[in-house]
Amino acid sequence: MTLPADATPLPADARTLPADLIPAPLSAGCRSAAPGRRPLDGRTTLDAGPGTETTARWIRATLGAATGLPLADGAGPHAIRLRITEGAAGGRGPEAYRLTTEDPDAAVVIEGGGPAGVFWGAQTLRQLLGPDAHRRAPVRRDGTWDLPCTTVEDAPRFGWRGLLLDVARHFLPKDDVLRYLDLLAAHKLNVLHLHLTDDQGWRVEIERHPRLTEVGAWRARTKWGHRDSPLWTEVPHGGFYTRDDIREIVAYAAERHITVVPEIDLPGHAQAAIAAYPELGNTDVVDTAALTVWDTWGVNPNVLAPTEAVLRFYEGVFEEVLDLFPSTFVHIGGDECPKDQWKASPTARARVEELGVGDEEGLQSWFVRHFDRWLAARGRRLIGWDEILEGGLAEGAAVSSWRGYAGGIAAAEAGHDVVMCPEQHVYLDHRQAPGEDEPMPIGYVRTLADVYRFEPVPPGLTPEAAAHIMGTQANVWTEVTENRSRLDYQVFPRLAAFAEVAWSALPAPEARDHAGFERRMRTHYRRLEALGVDHRPPAGPRPWQRRPAPEGMEGSLGRPREGTPPNV
Repeated sequence: MTLPADATPLPADARTLPADLIPAPLSAGCRSAAPGRRPLDGRTTLDAGPGTETTARWIRATLGAATGLPLADGAGPHAIRLRITEGAAGGRGPEAYRLTTEDPDAAVVIEGGGPAGVFWGAQTLRQLLGPDAHRRAPVRRDGTWDLPCTTVEDAPRFGWRGLLLDVARHFLPKDDVLRYLDLLAAHKLNVLHLHLTDDQGWRVEIERHPRLTEVGAWRARTKWGHRDSPLWTEVPHGGFYTRDDIREIVAYAAERHITVVPEIDLPGHAQAAIAAYPELGNTDVVDTAALTVWDTWGVNPNVLAPTEAVLRFYEGVFEEVLDLFPSTFVHIGGDECPKDQWKASPTARARVEELGVGDEEGLQSWFVRHFDRWLAARGRRLIGWDEILEGGLAEGAAVSSWRGYAGGIAAAEAGHDVVMCPEQHVYLDHRQAPGEDEPMPIGYVRTLADVYRFEPVPPGLTPEAAAHIMGTQANVWTEVTENRSRLDYQVFPRLAAFAEVAWSALPAPEARDHAGFERRMRTHYRRLEALGVDHRPPAGPRPWQRRPAPEGMEGSLGRPREGTPPNV
């Protein structure tokens, strides 16, 4: 790349962030002694090198729509030049990128360490163009856009930067999932964890077991509020993704360099599956034929029977899941599995003796280990919630640490890879502020500032253990998040703070510049609004976002917790 003759080196610690970039890059600033602005207009072309095709398509479809620019193929001084260069941003890996508007031979140059790096550079380009570049059609009458003088060098801190969407408790239609993939991409997040099955619904079509969606995808009514609430929504709820829906979601994500990780929960959280196929449950102690898809919340006692027939059933499920999802990791849940039915079941007690696993806790470990081996034999890796540590894990399994840091610390010290997602810090269904106006308040208060100061790597880990923290994830569970508007309110703006934690090389939590982040958020709120995100405003919820429930459900019960959450 040729730089202007009067260019000066960019300091390694430069933090002059043009256009209020979020997440903050490693470095950004103008090196020219005579800075100016670079126009994008009708002359602007797109010069896409080998391997950058997905980004070129995204630029034409998204930035082309927002700006109205034709962006024809072509090189030259008015081009947006896309290239893959292994040494981009100091050779920091395939997701690293370097963007400059200071090259005299092009309007913008984006170099990535790999295709993903080029794509993340294009997200920065969009932010540099301003909030109007986040719209679906041009709003500027003159058709001229310009860019500041800047060179940005950037790379992510973590390789796993995720968001969990629980589509089991409340179904999220396919188009809304696609929309969330766009929102993840805009924040340089690269994992969508889909929680596809639970007691309250089964959301993925399985051809060999059609009743999973014919029966298991629908419930007759829904608890309104926390499980202790006396209120109900007397409207059937459900939905599922067809196999082609899933293929579309996965392909759409791949175009945005996002991996979709499926979760099929077992051996607990299984009542929807048992309602569809009663033989999956503990039939010697429960009339499983009388079970329906669960309509309330909490930890359900109805769990899978520990039989070979159940293993074969779920192997069939996973065979189809692997066909639909190319993700290396497959999440099996493994959490909140009460053992009461197994303790009462002669079949389960006999199974304990037959397998020599000691007790009912050993049965859960047997379930997990079976699917760990089964997935590994097919070139995949099991990941599960931190309860799967109980009873020991096979070498390749990874852990989502949700109950706090402790499970992740234990897993990392034992040599297992970890995704940190402690509920006390990054459960976005938990309330954002105290007070009576927050809709359906759940959990501890976790403000934008609290999320910004979340640190995924606990202090005190050895360097060897810390290297097993492969990333971090924010989780949004949907028991009380019943539609897209409520989802937006709970997720944003906090996902912007989380994205910076996951991507940027930030100092220790107490040294983070939250005031500077809030200043940059003033511009980012305008981006979110241009994207149609129904976020929580800084001053508090808008009238239609406040706590009162729909007509006839006033006074609905949440589950707020007071004080500072424990750091466990």
